[in-house]
Amino acid sequence: MASLFNSTSPQSNGQYANVNALKMYYEVHGNGFPLVLIHGGGSTIGTTFGRILPVLSKTHKVIAVEMQAHGHTADIDRPLSFEQDADDIAGLLKQLRISKADIFGFSNGASTTLQFAIRHSQLVNKIVVASTFYKKDGAQPWFWDMIKNATFEGMPQVYKDAFLEINPDTNALQRMYERDITRMRSFKEIKEEDIRAITAPALMICGDNDVVQPEHTVEIYRQMQHAKLAIFPAGHGDFIGEAGTLKPGQHEFPALQVIEAFLNEVTTK
Repeated sequence: MASLFNSTSPQSNGQYANVNALKMYYEVHGNGFPLVLIHGGGSTIGTTFGRILPVLSKTHKVIAVEMQAHGHTADIDRPLSFEQDADDIAGLLKQLRISKADIFGFSNGASTTLQFAIRHSQLVNKIVVASTFYKKDGAQPWFWDMIKNATFEGMPQVYKDAFLEINPDTNALQRMYERDITRMRSFKEIKEEDIRAITAPALMICGDNDVVQPEHTVEIYRQMQHAKLAIFPAGHGDFIGEAGTLKPGQHEFPALQVIEAFLNEVTTK
């Protein structure tokens, strides 16, 4: 039986690219206009997107990535930042000779998506920004206390299992955890003028019981030049089947139809 966490299928093209000194893992699924998937913190392709990737790949050329220290992509000696992640993805697209792509990020991956739209606007067609914030007070009031007091032991087991299935090195798992926590404890806010300067059509989505406050998602939506908004009766990612919030027996993901409609819509700017 295939693992819940492993998105790789016989049709996928899992391989590595050398970008900015990083040996970066990515998979290619399906055909159509390029769609980059960027997973959340502590996650892999499979834990964030494993339930919806097969559907997205029916109409898109999905390029699913694993960022520095996550999954198949080993850590290297440089700080983790959303800006660097965005630059790494830009480097990958240039190597793949992809001049424009849709970018879909969840949680930390959505923060990277915002940075990608800011730093590499010429490579962006549309963006889907799911469950993130650009300033600290956009998170729920309890979030920063949770980050301050977080421990490796408290890391959800589903993420540990997924990582170790790919890489059995427990030291690498611990390092990935420390990298992600350090990045969030020193969270760098994005300037409002940079959010307002994003010209790509954007779909802002979150749950009404998410890590991000829905009001903050609305705030970002109103600052965007060309944006749509969807808020689901859901938590942090269960609307796309994210493994950490996936409900037993859940096979329907309400955001999927909205995301596909947005990506497939013909727009003019």
